Amino acid sequence: MNSSLIGALWDALPQFAAGAWLTVQLVALSLLVGLLLATGVAVMRLSHTAPLAWLARGYIYIFRSTPLLVQIFLIYYGLGQFEAVRQSVLWPILREPYWCAIIAFTLNTGAYTAEIMRGGIEAVPHGQIEAAKACGMNGVLLFRRIILPQAFRLALPAYGNEIILMLQGTALASTVTLMELTGVARAVAARTFQPIEVYCLAGAVYLALSFLITRGVQAAERRLNHMGRAPKKQAA
Repeated sequence: MNSSLIGALWDALPQFAAGAWLTVQLVALSLLVGLLLATGVAVMRLSHTAPLAWLARGYIYIFRSTPLLVQIFLIYYGLGQFEAVRQSVLWPILREPYWCAIIAFTLNTGAYTAEIMRGGIEAVPHGQIEAAKACGMNGVLLFRRIILPQAFRLALPAYGNEIILMLQGTALASTVTLMELTGVARAVAARTFQPIEVYCLAGAVYLALSFLITRGVQAAERRLNHMGRAPKKQAA
């Protein structure tokens, strides 16, 4: 690695930092809204009301069966072709690549997470649900205090994989002009003509972010497992 390349990479560090921060924003916002969306979809998917169950099935099937890149292009380039969309109050949001990327990532991760949450809900022991009902819990209270906490604990290992996949998926945001980490790396590589070194630097940042996510999920697993463990009985 020659001195001129080192100097170019050093000068590009603020751009890499800004790109990494944008990547973190995309991941955090998409996962936050996507988790709320997924919880609702998972409940609809398990509903005994057929229209709700089929609506959830359709949403999950569409967003799990099409590439994330196609979804981003349809939202960013496709919706703007409709006059009704351009005249609507949503146009100030839908014309911005940042929000289009957030919407695409949210809908995509919402579909995958809904299936993860459905598996977690179905894995909650039926005996605990019956015991809660015997204590007078029903409806929203039963779901909020018994089913949802345990379902999330059971689903957390699989959800950790979804977080890392979403981190990698944000690299597609550069296709709609967002200068996240991969977008910055592409611009710097084009300027320095040293793609290997530049993309290795970007890969190192992704590795560091994945490491932090993995550690965070493991810490959350330990904490939730400790909270879900029954307290030991005191010796008589």
